[in-house]
Amino acid sequence: MRTVRKGWKTCTLGVVAVAALLSSAACDSGGADQGKSPTASGTPTAPGAATPSGSPSPAGTTARPGDSSGTAGPSQSPGDGTTAIAACNDNDLSIDTSGWRQDSGQHLLITATNFTDKACTLYHYPYVRFGTDIGGPIAPTDSKPQAVATIGPKEKAYAGVFVFRPGQQTRTVTSFSLGYQDRAPGSNRDVASLDIRLSDEVGSLTVGPNPRVTHWNTDLRAVEDFLFRSGNS
Repeated sequence: MRTVRKGWKTCTLGVVAVAALLSSAACDSGGADQGKSPTASGTPTAPGAATPSGSPSPAGTTARPGDSSGTAGPSQSPGDGTTAIAACNDNDLSIDTSGWRQDSGQHLLITATNFTDKACTLYHYPYVRFGTDIGGPIAPTDSKPQAVATIGPKEKAYAGVFVFRPGQQTRTVTSFSLGYQDRAPGSNRDVASLDIRLSDEVGSLTVGPNPRVTHWNTDLRAVEDFLFRSGNS
């Protein structure tokens, strides 16, 4: 009987030891997870956190097709850093013609008025042909302005035409054609020009063999000074 009792006690101690080892292993397994962060998918977004990249952009920063109010800046001229303004054309301007009292019809004033809601620029000088001229436009004078003639809505620009000198052989015309250049000098030279009838004030015009036209200018006085006071007439 003593041998049997001794064996039972030994078995009981063995079971207790195994249970202790299993409990210790379970505790170690649970401790290994301590300090780990929860998975990202289960974490709510904190207030003030950055919005996902797929969320809508703030108002006014997304360009829509056909909408120029997006993030893209204004177009610029290559290399000069200034905002490029489109050249004026027939669809932007109304044209009027007039003369000066006591001038004997030797000069013609061309006035261009911008009737659109956007600015445009009259570059260099106008292409002017009189009557049935089929050759190139008349030559320009050396009346270059200090700045290009950019005109906003309802603003005006002017060009003066020296028509003839006394004693020259002349012809009479009642209309002329007018064309416009782009930024590049001499551009659009071969583009068809719009035929314009002289105003009732002018009626007809006597044109000599070598008429000349000034550059466009937003200052009427500068055009008049060149025509009448510079000795170029």
